[in-house]
Amino acid sequence: QRYQRLSTIVTTNRIFSEWQEVFPSATSIVAVIDRLCHNAEVLTIDAESYRNKETVERNTTRRAARRSRRKS
Repeated sequence: QRYQRLSTIVTTNRIFSEWQEVFPSATSIVAVIDRLCHNAEVLTIDAESYRNKETVERNTTRRAARRSRRKS
C-alpha cells in the first residue's frame, strides 16, 4: 500500500546477499529487494556499531569489577 506513495526507511545489519537467512524463499527475497530498491537510495554505513561498542565496554567494566572483588 505504501509502494511509490510514501517514504520508507529500512535499516538492517545484513547485506542483501545474507537476506536468505531471514526470508523463507528466494522468490520473496527478490520481490522485497526489488520493491525496496526501486526509486530508492541505498546508503551503506561502514562503521562500528554503537550497541556493540557499549556492550564491549560494559563487559570490560564488569570483568574489572569482578576481579577487584576477588582480590578484596
